Amino acid sequence: MTAGYDTLIVTFSDPICVLDRMFDCPAWGVESLKEWIDGYESTRMTPINDHTAVITSEYNTVHVVEWLRKHTPIAEMKEF
Repeated sequence: MTAGYDTLIVTFSDPICVLDRMFDCPAWGVESLKEWIDGYESTRMTPINDHTAVITSEYNTVHVVEWLRKHTPIAEMKEF
């Protein structure tokens, strides 16, 4: 049986390197947006340019989308 993964293509209003700065606080326990998203079980983030990333998740998509909308400036998000 093959697991089904949801795919998001997220274009952030700010460069990903700028968003990484919010993780400078030790309270987050990670050092980057990618590391935070990859911390969700079965979820991975792959930046494809300065502002855009592909995020795949087996079953945490709803939580990832909710977190991204609350904590990051999103220019566009496509769900597949």
